[in-house]
Amino acid sequence: MTAPGRLSRRTLLAAAAAGTATIATGCSNGGRAVQVAVVWSGGELVPFRAVVAGYGAPVHVVSAGNDIDAFLRARQLAGTSPDVAILPRPGLVIEYARRGWLSPLNPAPGHGVPGSLAGLLRGDDGQRYGVWVKAAHKSLFWHLPSMLPQPPATWDELVLLTRRLAARARRDDGPAPLAIGAADGWVLTDWFENVLADVAPDGYDALAEPSADWQGRPVREALDRLAEIWSIDGAFPGGGRRALLTQYEESVIQVVHTRRAVTVFEGDFADGVARRFRQGPEEPATFRFPGVRPGDGPLIVGGDAAVAFAGSRAGVDLVRWLTDAAAFRPWLRAGGYLSPDVTVEPDGYADPLRQRLAREMRTAGTVRFDLSDRLPGPFTGSDGVGIWPIMQDFFADVTDGVPAAEAIRRTTKQLAAAARDAGGGR
Repeated sequence: MTAPGRLSRRTLLAAAAAGTATIATGCSNGGRAVQVAVVWSGGELVPFRAVVAGYGAPVHVVSAGNDIDAFLRARQLAGTSPDVAILPRPGLVIEYARRGWLSPLNPAPGHGVPGSLAGLLRGDDGQRYGVWVKAAHKSLFWHLPSMLPQPPATWDELVLLTRRLAARARRDDGPAPLAIGAADGWVLTDWFENVLADVAPDGYDALAEPSADWQGRPVREALDRLAEIWSIDGAFPGGGRRALLTQYEESVIQVVHTRRAVTVFEGDFADGVARRFRQGPEEPATFRFPGVRPGDGPLIVGGDAAVAFAGSRAGVDLVRWLTDAAAFRPWLRAGGYLSPDVTVEPDGYADPLRQRLAREMRTAGTVRFDLSDRLPGPFTGSDGVGIWPIMQDFFADVTDGVPAAEAIRRTTKQLAAAARDAGGGR
């Protein structure tokens, strides 16, 4: 992986090639197409292209891959920035705005997102430099009803269920209670964020501030709760070490296909994997990440934001069009899409799951944005960097018998050091 702030020769060549291809193939009706760089691919890229096909001018979409930041830095360096980019982290929007790369934006009339998301895309000058165009509900457990007829309603019930099913799994009398893709660090940060939002809601947003205390009580309490469930012997198929080699997609497959586990925690996007790999006609079901009280669990969302690069009037116009509630109807009908715009009626969604999730986003008392996506610089996490490997180290400790107190002490020390290095706390 390229170190933060550095661009590999491969990235530079790929970005330059994409810029050349866009200019060469994007021309239509005597003008250049509006260029859009996205992080999406496959099942998300196709419906997004159907969305922009409804725009009143040609649009050329380039998939930049997972490291869209490196791609866009290379394009900026080469002087071939796209008109629009879809970014997966609000921190990138603010950083690019500070560098003067972006144009201020105004969404279409009526566009409305949960209050906790609204201010995340405003620059130091108070102007809006990004608009939310796609959301992800990240507080869900997935299971097959035949494997789990009565889901737990509280955290304590989840722990008791895990202990009971783990005891059976140790006797080879049933599947493990939990699947987890611990090879992907972001899966573990999603667990941490949901627990943190439940045990210390006031401390959640404070950890995104420059003065964040990563050795304070909220972090320690959240880690202690995670240790409580992750340390249960037999909780995961093959144990903790095998879980650290299990990627997110495989963890879903362990529930819906091989049935080596009863339930898996992840966002609404897990349904794409479940649809491809489920065995038999049974549809997977979901329940909210359980909190201390029944029906009062956390609600964490992720999201993708559209930005327009400086000097592109065509980019500003396209982004504004994308915030119209009607723009994403093709993706709503195709499924696999959740709008951040709470004015989009739930009945407009093709599938019952997202109808329910849309209602939750409209009625939830507090919606919080993914914390790790708000952290500064490399602390935000990637393979082997930032908060991701720190959480993997913690998972390895508690599943390998290290006492919770010692594992928490090690982890908070690592988190504080990484935060200081990135200018994101202590």
